Amino acid sequence: MNETLEASARALFRDWFVDFGPTRAKAEGQPAWLAPDLWSLFPDRLGDDGVPEGWQMKPLDKIAEFLNGLALQKYPAVPGEKDIPVIKIAEMRSGISANSNRASPGLPSKYIIEDGDFLFSWSGSLLAKFWTGGRGALNQHLFKVTSLEYPAWFYTHWVWHHLEDFQMIAASKATTMGHIQRGHLSAATTICPPQPSVVAFGEIIAPLQQRMIDNLIESRTLAATRDALLPRLMSGELRVRDVEALAA
Repeated sequence: MNETLEASARALFRDWFVDFGPTRAKAEGQPAWLAPDLWSLFPDRLGDDGVPEGWQMKPLDKIAEFLNGLALQKYPAVPGEKDIPVIKIAEMRSGISANSNRASPGLPSKYIIEDGDFLFSWSGSLLAKFWTGGRGALNQHLFKVTSLEYPAWFYTHWVWHHLEDFQMIAASKATTMGHIQRGHLSAATTICPPQPSVVAFGEIIAPLQQRMIDNLIESRTLAATRDALLPRLMSGELRVRDVEALAA
């Protein structure tokens, strides 16, 4: 299901904000294929700069903040006290494991990762995804991407749009670990409609994205429940009807 949701959201985003499908259709006099109130938000023509009239070109790092993580050795876990897992590239790729490092939760709050935060690894394996692995600490070499001006569905799709180019830049580095620099974020262009249009477009795309995040969190919860109950079932400590009663 998540593959379908993600494909639908990305297809809409590309058509509306990269290929300018509705604007080109209106300029050519084609009939509307969206609801009238939504169709009316798209400009009737492209401007001299090649983007829909009234829309602005902005650098990627002007529509979102890219917070780099910490060297978390400075916030070590304290034996006997609560701690949280350190989120590195390995955790982004495969999730938290018994081998994940731990850190004190006393680090500055902006470096705490929660479910639904958007992470972007800028060195090594360049990945970009919503985190759904539970509370953690943001390690160096990862960005937590946020914005006070634009909603998550908007800036995350622009990161994904440029991700392949970023990966090519990192791969071209003659170093042991390829990476991008903040200048590459500034050089990456985004196309931004007026805010009322962003809000209206978000009513279509944002629910698809939120459903995808919710599904991932639910899958993690179900997996944790399975892992907790299965050993007890196999040992005979619990019987199937006991599990059914717990689930009721």
